Amino acid sequence: MLGCLPLLSSQWFWVITYFAGRVFDPNEAERGHVAFTGDYLKGDASLLISDLTLTDSGEYSCKVKTGAQYHWSTISLIVLAKPSKPRCWMEGKLLEGGDVKMSCKSTDGSDPIYYKWERKMDKDKYAGKLPPLTLIDLKNPEIVTLRNLTKDNTGVYKCTASNDVGEESCTVEVNMHYVRGMGVVAGTVVGVSFGVLLVILIIWLVLRKKEMKKYEEEETPNEIREDAEAPKASLVKPNSLSTSRSGSSTQSMASQHGT
Repeated sequence: MLGCLPLLSSQWFWVITYFAGRVFDPNEAERGHVAFTGDYLKGDASLLISDLTLTDSGEYSCKVKTGAQYHWSTISLIVLAKPSKPRCWMEGKLLEGGDVKMSCKSTDGSDPIYYKWERKMDKDKYAGKLPPLTLIDLKNPEIVTLRNLTKDNTGVYKCTASNDVGEESCTVEVNMHYVRGMGVVAGTVVGVSFGVLLVILIIWLVLRKKEMKKYEEEETPNEIREDAEAPKASLVKPNSLSTSRSGSSTQSMASQHGT
């Protein structure tokens, strides 16, 4: 409640006005939310604001008119509200060895709002310690980055937004997708493919060898072997030939004399 004690007339700037025995409220939407609470007919122009929200924070000025003079009084109103329930989300691929950024943001609440990330442990308990290599943005503590992901990084993480009035939290779950497993599958496929190609190659070589052997067997009878021995010739010495001829002539002549 804001108090103002006028003598003749008073006015709360931008909110509500009492003048000449009448109340003027220019904002129909605020009717019932802001109203005089004192007996302004007797000079008490205290103001009541119901169901405070953060938008009600600000400076309120009361102008009091006494005769021909005006008097001013200003009051600062600070409305405190706990943070609204934050929203948690992740950016990045949950692959082994990769990085993922976790963010948390509360849209409403009195400043300053503090953010804290924790990791869920056993029995629904949370510990302030985050995994090694976690990068925390000091200028924006609501953002943390899990670097060089491993299976040890899997689990539930909680972000808490708090101020002097209260706190709210949200959670996000990190589930790993193992590249190593995918590599094993790919390696198996490659290995099987290589094995099939190897079998086909061996079969082709065997068939090729058989064809070559058959071809060689068919071509062998028609070939002239270069290493075959030539027929041996009988050599006759010249002296033997002359002696033979002389013997034959002598025998011929003897035969003629006998006749």
